[in-house]
Amino acid sequence: MNEFFADYKAQKIALYGLGLETQEALAGLENDFEIIGLLDGFREDGKLYGKRILSFDNAVKNGVKLIIVVARPGSCRAITKRIGGACSEHGIALMDIRGKNLLAETKIVYDFSGVSGVTKAELRAKIQRADIVSFDLFDTLVMRQVLISDDVIRHVDCKLQEKGIFLKDFCKKRLESEKELSRNASPTLIEIYKDVIRKMERADTDGITAGYLAELEFETDLSLIIPRKDVCEIFLETSKNGKKVYIVSDTYYGREQLVQILKKCKITGYIDILNSSKYGTGKLQDLYEVLKSREQGKRFIHIGDDLTADIESARKHGLEAIRLMSAADLLDAAGNLGFADFMDSMAEHIKIGMFIAKVFNSPFQFEQDDRCIEISDVYNIGYLICAPIVSDFVIWFHEQVEREHIQNIWFSARDGYLIKKMYAHLAKSFGKEDESVYFLTSRTAAVRAGVKSVEDIQYVDDMKFSGTLEESLRERFGIEADCAVNDGIAGNETGLLQYKRSILRRAEAAYKNYRTYIDSLNPKTGDVAFFDFVAKGTSQMYIQRIVSNHLQGFYFMQLDAGDRKNNTSDICSFYENENGKTCAIFDDYYILETLLTAPHPSVTGFDETGKPVYAPETRQDKDIWCFERAQEGIMDYFMAYIRLCPMKARNISRKLDEVFLELVHKVRVTDSDFLNLVVEDPFFNRMTNITDVL
Repeated sequence: MNEFFADYKAQKIALYGLGLETQEALAGLENDFEIIGLLDGFREDGKLYGKRILSFDNAVKNGVKLIIVVARPGSCRAITKRIGGACSEHGIALMDIRGKNLLAETKIVYDFSGVSGVTKAELRAKIQRADIVSFDLFDTLVMRQVLISDDVIRHVDCKLQEKGIFLKDFCKKRLESEKELSRNASPTLIEIYKDVIRKMERADTDGITAGYLAELEFETDLSLIIPRKDVCEIFLETSKNGKKVYIVSDTYYGREQLVQILKKCKITGYIDILNSSKYGTGKLQDLYEVLKSREQGKRFIHIGDDLTADIESARKHGLEAIRLMSAADLLDAAGNLGFADFMDSMAEHIKIGMFIAKVFNSPFQFEQDDRCIEISDVYNIGYLICAPIVSDFVIWFHEQVEREHIQNIWFSARDGYLIKKMYAHLAKSFGKEDESVYFLTSRTAAVRAGVKSVEDIQYVDDMKFSGTLEESLRERFGIEADCAVNDGIAGNETGLLQYKRSILRRAEAAYKNYRTYIDSLNPKTGDVAFFDFVAKGTSQMYIQRIVSNHLQGFYFMQLDAGDRKNNTSDICSFYENENGKTCAIFDDYYILETLLTAPHPSVTGFDETGKPVYAPETRQDKDIWCFERAQEGIMDYFMAYIRLCPMKARNISRKLDEVFLELVHKVRVTDSDFLNLVVEDPFFNRMTNITDVL
């Protein structure tokens, strides 16, 4: 460790952090370096481990030239955000305990070619040579679907506020109490919350017990925890092979709570759980000695993620130690994949946590020679790449409808197929009945029924069709040229206007039939919230002529918003063009549009009874199965996100959503069904291979 900081041997140094890891770091550093004090986000005075606790201003005044952050990567990012700018301003270097320059620009990579780690085979071989195997629990066997463990406490605070309980500086006091009590012992969660209540104003905590808060935090944490499947598989395999397996954990949870976590994650076959809160000592103290006293004279191997507590400390106590990188460590090694500027809100932490819980659930990212980050299943393309942005859109759409008090909600086919399901789930989570409508339409159906004039026909003709005039007439208006009246000679008309009489005559019947369908929906009085995904507004413009209610469009994005000509539709977009420039999502919406469709063919119109008439299905069964599988991923993500993210924390984070979507171009996508998809747009007669937009 000392080699990392060799350039600062003659300089004043401060450590950031007040935990036991800082005490360990001090023991290793203070003989070779001038450590003048400690910094922390919670305290700015006093003394600890024989060193003064300093404010940042005092560190500057005392001439500190290096601050070493003693924390995990997730916490290091937060600390860098807090003091990084000031460090740069005052010429102070900022490094983590592993020697990483926290002020250096992070290089984003999409493989682990520059990172060392063990494979499953290597770990199994090492386990085979040991008599006793111990596993760390958190971030090794199990993980949370949040970015950092502190998010659990923020989650608890949100839940308390939703219950009408507002505890001033709750998160700060909760973390402060844990740090203070952990210096000399290994406290239980109830002991921590007793200290929190002691710090609070009595009026704020009236009727609230430490037991209640501890139980709420555990229940919250349990809901966020999932197994790291590959590690659990090796754990169970090790036990079945006759090895004695222990779980050794620094934790404030009691044995019964840990058993609940293990039961949820289907982890069995362990001899015992050695938890610091039971034995009053942690891994940095004598918890490994407790393990050794159980199995004297045996060969031990400990497996964990933390360099200090699981690796260095285990080795100090005579155990062999193997590091398995946590999901957060892997994210950090990948340069945060472009997420670094969007890690502020709780919603962002949960989104990133859900992402790494899938992509980096396994620490064994070192099996392939090129070690590329890979998505091999279209389900995960939906879950990881598309779901965050679609989820935020649905939440935004719901907010717009609620704010405008709109009673009629129409999700237009076919892009509204999945969106309606997601909206229904969101409404149910608020205890409301879903009264929205899956509105059967298409650009073709709307145009055929809505054209009323020569200007309308010209508007349609101006939207260039990739084919012959006869094909355009057939596709857009369902009219065969040899059966239509040609007005081109007498009226000197060109393009579709040559067939204006046939088009307008057919439109009269289509209008009546569409009216019959719309009347069957029994719309209420008032506006209609009209969903379309990415569009100019053509469908809405022509549907507006058929329905008496005012259509208020809510789109994912409106194309050519500034070039409306005779289109004066009322449209609000989730993504807006900025200063006339194409918005950032423009190049990638095709991928979403390909997957957000319905398993039925496109509607071309309605019969006299208002029943839909569909175009022939041109997609293959494997194509439909493919996008339905992606939609399962999107829906599963959305349901999990709504469950995991407290309502008051669900802020929209468009920029982060864009980073998720852009990953489809940057990680290796290997699902052949997805790569073989073709994007069909019959209105323009365009066929686009999905690989052409990746």
